[in-house]
Amino acid sequence: MDSIETRHPSRRRFLRWAGHAGLAAGCADACHGAQAADGKARPTDQQEWEAFKERYVAPDGRVVDTGNRRISHSEGQGWGLLFAVTFDDRACFDRMLDWTSHALRRPHDSLHIWRFDPSARDPVHDHNNAADGDLFIAAALVRSGRRWNRPDHLRAAAVLAQDMLDLLVRPWGQRTILLPGADGFTSATSLVINPSYYAFPALDDIAQFLPSERWDALRRDGLALIGEGRFGRWMLPPDWLAISRENGSLAPAPAWPPRYSYDAVRVPLYLTWSRSLSPVLQQAFTTFWSSNSSPFMPAWADLETGALSPYPAPPGMVAISLVAGATAATADLPAGFPSIASAPDYYSAALILLSRIAWRESRSG
Repeated sequence: MDSIETRHPSRRRFLRWAGHAGLAAGCADACHGAQAADGKARPTDQQEWEAFKERYVAPDGRVVDTGNRRISHSEGQGWGLLFAVTFDDRACFDRMLDWTSHALRRPHDSLHIWRFDPSARDPVHDHNNAADGDLFIAAALVRSGRRWNRPDHLRAAAVLAQDMLDLLVRPWGQRTILLPGADGFTSATSLVINPSYYAFPALDDIAQFLPSERWDALRRDGLALIGEGRFGRWMLPPDWLAISRENGSLAPAPAWPPRYSYDAVRVPLYLTWSRSLSPVLQQAFTTFWSSNSSPFMPAWADLETGALSPYPAPPGMVAISLVAGATAATADLPAGFPSIASAPDYYSAALILLSRIAWRESRSG
C-alpha cells in the first residue's frame, strides 16, 4: 500500500543553453559591472558564479549545503550543473556531473538519490529521489549538450526525462501531477505534492527537447494547482500541498507545517523565470513581502494562523522578491540586489544566483 512519505522534510534552515544564447548577450552589460546603490561596483554574474563555486563546490564536484550539516542534494547538483553551463564552465560541469552520476544515480533507473550525507555510515541510505533535482539535472544536460555539442549529454537527458515521465508524472483525477519522489507521497485519502518542485524553466527545456503531451499537461495543470492551491491572509502556496483522492480539493499537507516558507519561496522565482507569473499571483507575493505587520520581510508565514517568522528573510529570499516583484522592463538588476558574499549559507547563495539567471533569461529575446 502506498503511504505518505515524509522523507523529504523541509530542508531549509535559517542560518543555515543557442536557445539560451540570449543569456550570454543579456549578460554583456552585467559582465561589465554596474554600480550598486552605495556607489560600489556591483559584482558581475561571472564573478558571482566564481564566488559560489569557491564557497560551495568541493574539488570533486560535490555541492555542499553548508547550512545543513554539509550534506548534498540532487537539487544542489542540478543547480550547480545549470550554473556551470550558463557561465560556460566546462571543467566544473564535468566534475559535478561525474560526482552526481557516481554518487547519486539510482541503481535501477536514471533518477538520482535526493540526499547524500558524508557523515553517515551509508551516505545514501534513502534511495528515493527528488523531482526538482532530476528536472534541473536533465535541463542542464540539455543545455550542455547543445552549447558544447555533447551528444552524450543529450542522450543522458533523454533517458532521464523518460524515466521522469514514467515514474514521476501521474494522472490524478482530472489532473496530471508531478510526484515529489518516485516512492510514496500517496495515501488512501490524498496525494501530496510540492509546488516548488514544478521547476518550470527546467520543465520547458526538457519539453522543448523531448516533446510530449504529458509535459504539456503537467505544465498546464501545475500552473492551475499553484493558482488554486493558495491559502491564508496573503493567499500564498504552501510548501507542501495535499490533493484529496475523493474530490480533488486542495489543502496544506497535514504532515508539514502549513507554511509559505523556504520551499514555496521558489514558486514565484520559477514562475517569473518562465514568464508565467500572472498579475494576480505577483500581487499576492508582493503584498506579503511588503507586509506592514512585520518590521522586516519575513522568511515565512503560517497560512492558518497568520503568524510570521520572528526573523527576517535571508538574502536569497530577498533576491527572489526583487526579481519576482519587479515591474520595470530594465536590464539592470534591481537596486539592493544581494551578493553571494552576503549569503549565510549554500541555499541562500544558490537562490541569489538562480535569481540572477532568472532575471536575465526572463528579459532576453
